[in-house]
Amino acid sequence: MRKIIHIDMDAFFASVEQRDNPELRGKPIAVGFDGPRGVVSTASYEARKFGVHSAMSIAKAKQMCKNLIIVPSRHETYKQVSQKVHAIFQRYTDIIEPLSIDEAFLDVTENKKGIVLAQDIAREIKQSIKDELQLTASAGVSYNKFLAKIASDYRKPDGLLTIHPDRALDFIDTLPVEDFWGVGPKTLQTMHKIGIFNGKQLRACSLTHLTEVFGKAGPVFYNFARGIDERPVENTRIRKSVGCEQTFLEDISKKSAIIIELYHTVLELLRRIDKSGFRGKTLTLKIKYDDFSNITRSITTNKILTQKSDILPLAKQLMNQANTSAKAIRLIGLSVSNAEDTQKAPQWVEGELEFEEWD
Repeated sequence: MRKIIHIDMDAFFASVEQRDNPELRGKPIAVGFDGPRGVVSTASYEARKFGVHSAMSIAKAKQMCKNLIIVPSRHETYKQVSQKVHAIFQRYTDIIEPLSIDEAFLDVTENKKGIVLAQDIAREIKQSIKDELQLTASAGVSYNKFLAKIASDYRKPDGLLTIHPDRALDFIDTLPVEDFWGVGPKTLQTMHKIGIFNGKQLRACSLTHLTEVFGKAGPVFYNFARGIDERPVENTRIRKSVGCEQTFLEDISKKSAIIIELYHTVLELLRRIDKSGFRGKTLTLKIKYDDFSNITRSITTNKILTQKSDILPLAKQLMNQANTSAKAIRLIGLSVSNAEDTQKAPQWVEGELEFEEWD
């Protein structure tokens, strides 16, 4: 039986800011750009009590929390702290799969210290993070990645939960389907329409029915409802895509302005492609409108997309498909995926690729 730990730093960016500035401790803060188009990157737990959360506009966050303090991001600092957290992980195992700057999976089935219980390892890691970095982390322990990740979210902040194989199905039975990995707003709406609200109801659905309704995700949900997840912890992650997005200071609607901003986004994408060395064949356009609705459009070619002469015409083609005359545009993003060496489809999150924002 595998022993998997999922570690998730608590309100990471905000906690680092409160640690480094004692005047911010105990106060509601949000990390992000304090401007008309600023977005909350991370909110402290004091701010979350007022309903402030990541990806919320700074303007709305200020309305919800009148005493909210906005703190500029210090990405280099967060990166350095993350490296120190990973150094603690490496005392126990080299099989580490980072999910982002503030969370990771660890396979401790065979660990460097010969500790029998994964729960004890998770407890030691949490204590080391607290003692050495003055930060807290939440940990989930189980026999697969799906359950370990859910467990780490269950008792935040500073939580530790172990889901034992003998109790996994009972735990899953009461788990709301929105807490299942891969269930976003659209999938959740569909599940509710067909009468699935928790893990027990999901497990009652046949594989055939779930596949008919959810396609390739159907077998994944079928297995998750049974506590099955065979994915290994991978200490090398293959880059699936490279992308960028830009939020405008003011919404744009004129065709000429859209084309100009699209051109600048293409140039930024080319810079990131050149820096990463990524070679992909699928171009994806993401648009966020002034009402915060999103659309994505993709096109796959036989060419490796590394040149402006190839990417710009495709980007314009996708923009024409998007019917931009209907609404003003708040954000434009572009991404290249479908890597030449793996030929795998990009990782989708409810129909959208994850992009990295740029100024």
